[in-house]
Amino acid sequence: MARNPTMIDVATEAGVALKTVSRYVNGADNINDAMAARIAAAITKLGYRRNLAAASIRPGWTSKTVGLLISDLANPYYSSIARGAESVLTEAGYLLITASSEEDGATHDRLVDSLFERQVDAIIVVPPRSPGRSWSSVREPHPPVVFIDRPAALDGADTIVADNRGGAREAVELLRSTHGDVAFLGDSLSIYTMQERYLGYVDALRARGEQPDPTLANTGAHSEEQAYAAAIALLQTGRAGAIFAANNRATIGALRAFAHEDVRLPLIGFDDFEAATLVRPAVSVVSQDPQAMGRLAAEVVLQRLAREATTPARFEVLPTSLVLRGSELD
Repeated sequence: MARNPTMIDVATEAGVALKTVSRYVNGADNINDAMAARIAAAITKLGYRRNLAAASIRPGWTSKTVGLLISDLANPYYSSIARGAESVLTEAGYLLITASSEEDGATHDRLVDSLFERQVDAIIVVPPRSPGRSWSSVREPHPPVVFIDRPAALDGADTIVADNRGGAREAVELLRSTHGDVAFLGDSLSIYTMQERYLGYVDALRARGEQPDPTLANTGAHSEEQAYAAAIALLQTGRAGAIFAANNRATIGALRAFAHEDVRLPLIGFDDFEAATLVRPAVSVVSQDPQAMGRLAAEVVLQRLAREATTPARFEVLPTSLVLRGSELD
């Protein structure tokens, strides 16, 4: 693996003094514009990154840190992933640094650079809904990368996802077999997981010789409030015989709509959540295990760091399970 470029390399490439490069990377704003442009071009060409941990790491040491970049800190699903990864990494003597892109590509790119500058030993990434730069444009050398929940294109990176399509298909097949037209309530199809769940919804209908009705599919419910409003609209049309809620926020939005309209429809959600067993009837869900996903991602990271995993990058699809609690029967 190529060595990390240093400030000396940048100074040589730009034809300036080392002290000038040091001032530039530390934010000095009194550098000649032409000189600053040469330094910026050299940094881009060489792929230089500041080593914020250099003062505390002696030769041969590692930072003993792993970065976890998730999409939404407020979503309990990602908190469970973090908990699973942390349990494995802490036992191995690593510190997990967690940050959220909030589904924004520019924020995601900035956080990736920040984690690399801190010389993390590896990074676990949930790619954001809004894409930023291509991962292929991230210069080597960089630490091992493991993508979870959603795939992204990067040679040599491992990927771990759930069987979103199969789990959704199983849920919709059950609802459609007994309750008539099934509505899809979910987020944007630009999100890999949501697209896969919608494809599972379509698979279940087409298996019965039916085509999906676009008026019964809402793919604009990013927040609980948006899901609530969409579910209200569905209930008021009277056309849906059941609802498949494609994530936990959509499920909660649907439950709030049921309470507001004083009417219930058969419901199955994707992803379990703590309050699912507190309502009556309890909410049936397609369950995946985010803690297991986090643990597996951490285990893969440790294998890569120990150079035990010399095989090509793996693409792991974790199974889901249909947990029936009664809400599918209303």
